[in-house]
Amino acid sequence: MPCSSINVLRELDAQQVRDIARGAAVLGTGGGGDPYLGTIAALRAMEEYGKPQVIEPDEVPDDGLVATPVLVGAPVAFLEKFPVGPELEAAYRALDTHFAGKLVALMSAEMGGANSVVPLILGARLGLPVVDADGMGRAYPEAQLVTMTLYGIDASPFAVADEHGNTVVLDTVSNVWTERLARPAAIEFGAIAASMGYPMTGAQLREAAVLGTLTWAEEIGAAIRVAREEKGDVIRELLRVTGGIELFRGKIVDVARRIERGWNLGEAVLDGIDEFAGSSMTVRFQNENLVAIRDDRLVASVPDLITLIDAETGEPITTERLRYGFRSVVLGIPCDDKWRTDAGVELGGPRHFGYEIEYVPLEELNSATGAAA
Repeated sequence: MPCSSINVLRELDAQQVRDIARGAAVLGTGGGGDPYLGTIAALRAMEEYGKPQVIEPDEVPDDGLVATPVLVGAPVAFLEKFPVGPELEAAYRALDTHFAGKLVALMSAEMGGANSVVPLILGARLGLPVVDADGMGRAYPEAQLVTMTLYGIDASPFAVADEHGNTVVLDTVSNVWTERLARPAAIEFGAIAASMGYPMTGAQLREAAVLGTLTWAEEIGAAIRVAREEKGDVIRELLRVTGGIELFRGKIVDVARRIERGWNLGEAVLDGIDEFAGSSMTVRFQNENLVAIRDDRLVASVPDLITLIDAETGEPITTERLRYGFRSVVLGIPCDDKWRTDAGVELGGPRHFGYEIEYVPLEELNSATGAAA
């Protein structure tokens, strides 16, 4: 079904794309790729092909097929290699050919930095609309960690492509196997690669995806921009628009980072400043921030969102850009309700990442001492 047969909600201008990328970097909990590079690529696509179009989930026909383009690999590699050229279209063509040209729209796999705007880039090039929704409401480091998995939607067929013309299309028995096979393919393709998967109908999307998140990311990004322009309190505005909690404020005094099996793993240690003076916090990550520990006490964990914000600029800090000396504010943001179900916690909670702790919503973990817990 061509885009013209679907009622387009709106077209995005350059400022809206910038706001989406910045807001998605907040929701991306440190992962999803560098938002600046994603923004530049999206703006270039707009110059060449026109404005990306956004549609409401209700506009996708019940039997119309939607799929998610996403970059798979380590965010550190993303700084040197940006796989949104011909390889992105190659991944799309491989999947679209499998379905005999029946894909009608695109959707973000995650709200995280560059990955949030990858569908906007591809949508502008191909004239396909992008649905106001995503598969996480945040970012996660593994392909199966999406709400679609909770509803039995298959990731495969799942196409992975590189800039040399290589394309692999996976047909797997489970979404876990999609991750296990796509990850080494991305490593062979240079540690990061373009991919396309999770084909689903409009009816499935409306049940399984996290709806309205593209608009939410735009609202978050706009709040940061306006607060900076008006010399207001960026953190206060972020807390307002996200419903989040300020978990800590401090200076990064140590960062340990390594790349392992295509992931960026490590931790950042912060010494407290202002009202948090005398305390310390450790934030551990696997592409995305996973747990936040203050003075040996857990204050937030996945699936809730943990985001570091530069205290001076108000910009979100991705894990690959964490550096000694950054003055940062650590925010906790409640995750989507789908993740707080038993199945959601089992799929994307702390035990999945090897932490032998029970998930407790961050509001409960920090209820005793309030926002400065």
